[in-house]
Amino acid sequence: MALVGFLIFIAIFLITGLVAGKKQDTSGSAYLLAGQSLHPLPIALSAAATKYSGYMFIGLMGYIYLYGLSGVWLMVGFLFGDLITFTRIPAVVSRQTARLGVLSFSQLISAWYQEERPILRFCISILTLVFLSTYAAAQLNAGGKALQVLLNWDFKSGALAGALLILIYCLKGGIKASIWTDAIQSIVMLFAMTLLLYATLQDIGSWSLYISKLDDISDTYLDLGSKRFGSLAGLCLFAVGWLFNGLGVTGQPQVMVRFMALDRPEHSRQMAIYYLLWSSAFLVVTFLVGLATRLYVAAGDTFDAELALPLLSQELLPGLLSGIVLAGIFSASVSTADSQVLSSSAVLSEDFGMFKNNRWRRQFTTLLVILLALIIVYFLPLSVFTLVIVAWSVLSAAIGPLLIIQSFGGKFTELTAILMMSTGIFVTLLWRYLGLNTQIYEGAPGMMSAFLMYGLSKIIARIKS
Repeated sequence: MALVGFLIFIAIFLITGLVAGKKQDTSGSAYLLAGQSLHPLPIALSAAATKYSGYMFIGLMGYIYLYGLSGVWLMVGFLFGDLITFTRIPAVVSRQTARLGVLSFSQLISAWYQEERPILRFCISILTLVFLSTYAAAQLNAGGKALQVLLNWDFKSGALAGALLILIYCLKGGIKASIWTDAIQSIVMLFAMTLLLYATLQDIGSWSLYISKLDDISDTYLDLGSKRFGSLAGLCLFAVGWLFNGLGVTGQPQVMVRFMALDRPEHSRQMAIYYLLWSSAFLVVTFLVGLATRLYVAAGDTFDAELALPLLSQELLPGLLSGIVLAGIFSASVSTADSQVLSSSAVLSEDFGMFKNNRWRRQFTTLLVILLALIIVYFLPLSVFTLVIVAWSVLSAAIGPLLIIQSFGGKFTELTAILMMSTGIFVTLLWRYLGLNTQIYEGAPGMMSAFLMYGLSKIIARIKS
């Protein structure tokens, strides 16, 4: 019965994507940006599903399983970043996209001042292709782990199934199919987590018993982090670091391209309200379920904590409902992977000029990106959490500061932009290599160093003048 519930919802997603792609013209604007014609509600739900992806269900769930209440700082960081980002960024991105007539995120950043900046565009394009392919691989990995529990498949086979599903509806309808499918998937994601939280509380009996049982796990499981990090200063560094993780959404092409497809810049405030309401509800419910996984799924030396949520659904729910939850996990993975695939496809077709101005050839680039993501899944089997954090951090540090500065009226030369990107990437990767990411999220020093480079460039320019 679990398989039946799963297949019903997968069929709904597929039909939604195919229907959304009907009667669409063959222009690049339609395939990559839906002709900038989409209503704020599906845009908001799609952006939320894209950001809060299989990473939430698999990677972050494993983190909460291991570290308990201290994981709440990740959630606070996500919402903080959303609040700052949505006050200005979507409207500016939508307005600039229409004014410049661009089709890719890298083209938007590089052409912001209506100047040709080919080196900057090339650098952003390379980063997008490499790290979004890695990010897409993480999502396929997460979907594969859901099917590993449901069907006892190897997770690589599940990843292949997710890739085929994406390929079918993305080739048919491009970004429009992706956004409408994501909107349906976001509803299933929230429903699945709410259902699982309800089942958990029904099984335990009450909120007070739920808290009591969690407190019995260990003396640190319900600690906000002061015990884990040894001091208040250590906790503050950890919390501040994850605030930058949330702000790093500004460097994510797969999310920003949703804003580029918005019908009117004036609708950005309405979109922000939809997005923040959904995100707040989803984060709270997901975190509470994440804590509960430790009550039902036994830890072991060889246990993969990223399987905690699928196993919990099988423990608490009857077959059909368990299938719905697993469909929610799988759909969360797909909703992000399709966005990353199309953003990477835009790099190949628009930024690198491969098969430009031909829809069938443009669709071929979509196939190439999916194959690249599958190669990463098969030959670089890292955890979902690791893959997502590395990809998100690098893009945040490299591109996020550029978009933030431009959105608030700042200007920089092409050389300054490249120096900012290089510095952000170097500091981010060095921070992780040195193991300092256990103290503060590596994207924080990466983004701060890029802003610092911008500040230094302004000081040097004033001295010269």
